[in-house]
Amino acid sequence: MTELLRLEGVSLARGGHALLDNIHLQLEARQILTVIGPNGAGKSTLIKVALGLLPPDTGKVTRKPRLRVGYMPQRLHLNPLMPLTVERFLRMGHHRRLPIKRALAQAGIAHLAQRPMQSISGGETQRVLLARALLSQPDLLVLDEPAQGVDLNGQTELYELISALRDELNCAVLMVSHDLHLVMAQTDTVICLNQHVCCHGHPEQVSNDPEYLALFGRRHAEAIALYQHDHDHHHDIHGDIVEEHGKGGCNHG
Repeated sequence: MTELLRLEGVSLARGGHALLDNIHLQLEARQILTVIGPNGAGKSTLIKVALGLLPPDTGKVTRKPRLRVGYMPQRLHLNPLMPLTVERFLRMGHHRRLPIKRALAQAGIAHLAQRPMQSISGGETQRVLLARALLSQPDLLVLDEPAQGVDLNGQTELYELISALRDELNCAVLMVSHDLHLVMAQTDTVICLNQHVCCHGHPEQVSNDPEYLALFGRRHAEAIALYQHDHDHHHDIHGDIVEEHGKGGCNHG
């Protein structure tokens, strides 16, 4: 597989406080890698270092030459008095390789094109930010807490959409999330971060790791076990289940 991103021994400190400590990370094409950890663990800082927005104090960051990155920030701050439709927002200051209508359709919000940004919901806003990230036709989608401000049902739908986009666009995904049980069915590899890498691997492996349990507690891990299900079906680009001949939907445990 093609390697898109590698961090080797990356450390960063501010004011004598370690934000990242000896981080190693490798991301391959078409891989979904999710970084989890408690508040203040350095997750957003790790994203900024990976994108070259912050230089590390020590260590090395290597990105594939001419890597196209689509970045979805954690929050959007807009002047509430500024009249701005969704379509106009997507036209602002962004190098586009993909038509805006196509990006909106891929994010499942084609119907919002002429709606004022100030009138849409939190979940719809996150999908607009996702559409903006898709405009560059990225090799790598970088999503910082993409479900911020989204209700529980909307979070599940959004994570399913992200997984479907990976398959349709043939891109990799580097995602930050605070909640493993919501993303575990849609991710390949998990890194549990608390300034340093506490543990990493397949989601089920991480959810049973002593370091993970020390950070989040066994009750959280048991909630993950209840959430797990057999993935014997496929989702379309909008997250809807597409049943295969002779098969049903989810087989929940």
